[in-house]
Amino acid sequence: AGFMPNMPETIIAMLATVSLGAIWSSCSPDFGSQGVLDRFGQIAPKLLVAADGYCYNGKTIDCLLRINELVEQIPSVETVVIVPFSDERPADIPNSVKWGEFLDADSALTFVQVPFDHPLCILYSSGTTGVPKCIVHGHGGTLLQHGKELVLHTDIRPEERFFYFTTCGWMMWNWLVSGLMTGATLVLFDGSPFYPGPDVLWRIAEEESVSVFGTSARYLGALQKAGFEPAKSCNLPNLRTVLSTGSPLPHEGFEFVYDSIGSDLVLSSISGGTDIVSCFALGNPIKPVYRGQLQCRGLGMDVQFFNDTGEPVVGERGELVCLKSFPSRPVMFWGDADGSRYRKAYYANYDNIWAHGDYGELTPDGRSDAVLNPGGVRIGTAEIYRQVEKVNEVLESLAVGQRLDGDERVVLFVRLRDDLQLDENLQKHIRKTIRDNATPRHVPAVIVQAPDLPRTVSGKLTELAVRALIHGEEVKNSDALANPESLTFFKELQQLTV
Repeated sequence: AGFMPNMPETIIAMLATVSLGAIWSSCSPDFGSQGVLDRFGQIAPKLLVAADGYCYNGKTIDCLLRINELVEQIPSVETVVIVPFSDERPADIPNSVKWGEFLDADSALTFVQVPFDHPLCILYSSGTTGVPKCIVHGHGGTLLQHGKELVLHTDIRPEERFFYFTTCGWMMWNWLVSGLMTGATLVLFDGSPFYPGPDVLWRIAEEESVSVFGTSARYLGALQKAGFEPAKSCNLPNLRTVLSTGSPLPHEGFEFVYDSIGSDLVLSSISGGTDIVSCFALGNPIKPVYRGQLQCRGLGMDVQFFNDTGEPVVGERGELVCLKSFPSRPVMFWGDADGSRYRKAYYANYDNIWAHGDYGELTPDGRSDAVLNPGGVRIGTAEIYRQVEKVNEVLESLAVGQRLDGDERVVLFVRLRDDLQLDENLQKHIRKTIRDNATPRHVPAVIVQAPDLPRTVSGKLTELAVRALIHGEEVKNSDALANPESLTFFKELQQLTV
């Protein structure tokens, strides 16, 4: 397991691991201790590769204390390889060895041939329904799918430079590493994309002659708001493709890329997920680009959109499904001996048809209109709840994603103990608790005090009802709620903009 920034040693450790038929898994160091334990604690790694620090916003963050915590609480770890981030320093961690000492230059390289479905890596779900699911992906399916997407859909060529802004806790890191199979050179970055200024990634793209530049819709929106136009400040003659994922790229995002980055680019808004370590819809280098739309469905992927009655629809929104098997389906969930959690996650809604949980619209000529993530960006609401429960003043909470200004943000509703009010100090305390124990991405943009939260007759809080109401949509199943009167408060918050 790697507790690592996005640095060359991380890729080296990953390639070495899988070359021997062992299984790789990684978390980025911006995860809090609990977030890492929720993941690595389930898979019980024998070897931990960990950087003793990382840099963000110009500050170096020490990781040794958290590494010690992980070793103490994950008894399966037999060896810890410490990768010095800057200057080498003592690491008083049991069974640890420094990176330089761990490498044995005299060893001959050996590669173990493994079956098609042999486990390659373990990725993690967002944790929306509990602790994250440990999703195991296989060698053959991952490499076939990534090869198709990188070479055919993205047109990455040998000897080019390929960059993707990602951390080791996001599936796009795995996608980036697979870029090595194209013969391209990878360009790595770890840190804030706005330090020391909004031009930092584009200066790297200029200096390294990047041809394919990958990032998120959120970053492009932030760049636009910062007023930075790469085309006016950087010389980017080799740049020919910009990739965007993480959330739907709005019309304005498309216009910004073509107006402010390059007028003769392929802008590919792509969508898939950790569950398939790849994409369902992505770019096409020989087809036109339309604002607000994904160019095409993945080759060999029988992607359709089902309406409420389970029928495929064109020209109207529906649930994304894949009718036929595809190579990059997970091999299994770690610890799911009978496969019941696996089947419940993807095959509970339709017989032998993969239901992904995203929504979108298929145009008559086969393009996909901005696939949406339910609950906003796919972050773990259960992970948010576990941290908010530590705040004594909060009785219960509910987090949803809200579409606003072409982006998505997390809104957290809290029900407090009697006679308490949500003041600025309590909001700061809640945010700090979430940030310290999960990740900065889990911190809500808005926290709202609610008198009650809607729940089903079985006592489960319902995020879907709240999300519908704050978007001005109708709640179709209010009769199934134990406290339908609670919806009144949220109806009055339609189009919440605070």
